[in-house]
Amino acid sequence: MTSPTCNTSAPFHDPTWSARLEPLLASGRRCGADLVEFFLERTDHLSLLAEQELITSVSPSFGMGAGIRVFRGHRDGFVSTNDLTPAGLMRALEQALAMLGLESSAAAPMGSFDGLPPLRDHGTVKGDWLDRCPSLADASGRLLQGTALLDRHGSHLQARRASYSRSWQDVLVVASDGTHCRDIRLHQTVGLSVIAADGDHRASLSRRYGTTDNPDDLRDWDCEAAARDLGDSTATMLRADFVEAGQYPVVLANRFGGVIFHEACGHLLETTQVERGTTPFADKVGEPIAHGAVTAIDEGMTGGAFGSLAMDDEGMEPQRSVLIENGILRRFLSDRAGELRTGHARTGSGRRQSHAFAAASRMRNTYIAPGPHQPQDLIASIDRGLYCKTMGGGSVGPTGQFNFAVEEGYQIENGRLTKPVKGATLIGEAKEVMPKISMCADDLDLAAGFCGSVSGSIYVTVGQPHIKVDAITVGGR
Repeated sequence: MTSPTCNTSAPFHDPTWSARLEPLLASGRRCGADLVEFFLERTDHLSLLAEQELITSVSPSFGMGAGIRVFRGHRDGFVSTNDLTPAGLMRALEQALAMLGLESSAAAPMGSFDGLPPLRDHGTVKGDWLDRCPSLADASGRLLQGTALLDRHGSHLQARRASYSRSWQDVLVVASDGTHCRDIRLHQTVGLSVIAADGDHRASLSRRYGTTDNPDDLRDWDCEAAARDLGDSTATMLRADFVEAGQYPVVLANRFGGVIFHEACGHLLETTQVERGTTPFADKVGEPIAHGAVTAIDEGMTGGAFGSLAMDDEGMEPQRSVLIENGILRRFLSDRAGELRTGHARTGSGRRQSHAFAAASRMRNTYIAPGPHQPQDLIASIDRGLYCKTMGGGSVGPTGQFNFAVEEGYQIENGRLTKPVKGATLIGEAKEVMPKISMCADDLDLAAGFCGSVSGSIYVTVGQPHIKVDAITVGGR
């Protein structure tokens, strides 16, 4: 297949793309596919790392490709390719069809395709975003400023690091159900981390910040405040005592404290888990799965948030989905395949890392909603417990078992914060912990993060207000 208009570098809003893809969609339908979908993308990534007074890593990368998926019944076939010529896309389509036992040589027409509607272009006003992002020299200067400020605000530091990542993506999604839309996405993230040591005392802490759709994000970043905050926390934790292991109440701070809900419970509310039979909540819609104080939301519309998007990777505009309302499970997050196989309606949650992955139901901006209390009310209600100011890394099992390190923690005694403690790990299981979240404060805040699952690593937001968990296992000494 050849075409005089076959220019693979043409922008995705160029009408030659629809003219090129419509015959392929029609061909797939004639072969018996219920639906044919093409996801095309171009990417431009840049990451930098500064250590001490040097830029030690600069990693640019560029990409282009397509993911082709066909559905028949409850089954689907998926193939990706870097060849965006008509011939290359046809080969990939034929391979995806063959996965379902469909052949392009089928004699009788088995499906119809009415053509694509006009392009719904979310990227028109975003065309100059990449040019407006900081240059390599500007980004390097900001990172070196960050490590210098860490040196000024920290003490006993053995290592000072600052990192920056910029990801630009231009996508086009077309499907035989009439989906025809395009978007440009821009994500930027900057982080600081330190390792401190003084004799036998050690501390390792980090902070990360990120936004979407803001070319000036790195320029707007308050580097001084970030370095001061990290320096203060490091000095506090350097000589902190080790926490005593046991089971007792904890207060989790806002922002990144929401990572536990995201990991331990949020994934269990994706239809990918329903399909696999790995969520304990599969048949609990309309039933209580959490304390009545808990309302949990997933949406993709908060301006600047890391998980926000104008459309998902299947071309659907985002929705605000109330997952849990006053403790009652209301719905699951669903993509195209999830709706087909589980009956849960799509929520604009079909997401993927790149064209090399088929979309799957994934979280966007996921958070516990604010409650009526002040943060101090939660602390004052505890005679003996743990305050978790910042969370570190952790792991989650397939059905919601989790353990998460507490990066910065404080002992609660008689309703007051007392000495700092380190070495704490929160251990539990979603279905047991959710009913114990008994109080939510009024200070909801969000934090940027990355989430890995079946469709790769994607940009997400986690968040919550301060919350109180009545009892949880705390690992320590």
